[in-house]
Amino acid sequence: MGVGHLFDTPLIVAEIQDCADLNRGLIVAIEQRLAADPEGVAISNRIGWHSDIEMLEWAGEPAHRLMDAVIAIANKYTRDIAAEGRRRFIWVPEMWANVSGKGASNQLHTHAGSFWSAVYYVEDGYQGSADRALGGELEIEDPRAPMVNMEAPDLRFRTAANAAPVSHETIIRPSTGRLLLFPAWLRHAVKPYFGEVSRVSIAMNLTAIRVPAKVLEDFPHVPGPPPGD
Repeated sequence: MGVGHLFDTPLIVAEIQDCADLNRGLIVAIEQRLAADPEGVAISNRIGWHSDIEMLEWAGEPAHRLMDAVIAIANKYTRDIAAEGRRRFIWVPEMWANVSGKGASNQLHTHAGSFWSAVYYVEDGYQGSADRALGGELEIEDPRAPMVNMEAPDLRFRTAANAAPVSHETIIRPSTGRLLLFPAWLRHAVKPYFGEVSRVSIAMNLTAIRVPAKVLEDFPHVPGPPPGD
């Protein structure tokens, strides 16, 4: 007897090594933007500050360094299976900052139209504490919508006879320097955060745009998903 696993959903967790200098540069840029635009925008955020999505323009080299890391990881885990040996798509990136004080949260949402979404934790706000009461965890909902609407929602699958029951959500505690990359169609939220130090995070999208072959010939260094193996 065997158990198969269907329709894998990737969640990529990476730790940005030697991130202190990167984080200092990001915080300076974010503080300047927050001072210039204290209202920010309201999208999924509750109480916390959400910048515009043009962070790659106003945050300079640190923002581009972070996005380069995201694109490198995305390329490692993406393939165009019909490319016939040549690239057909480019990545169009977006980036914005979130500053979350006590009580801030983000409601469940997706990033419609994009292929990958990512979040990077510049400052987790926990000050080294392992206290779960501080909250602020990233919640990722099971994308199989019918599963959470079944007649008997308390019944759960097991992946093996002695395995723990399958959860309808994944909870991830932030950590300074941690980068998460996941499909943009996954519904996700941030639980209310109760730390005394502001949480600083950066969210990103990569949208795949198909372009004519001539464009890629003229601009070969524009990043995009690679052709299939």
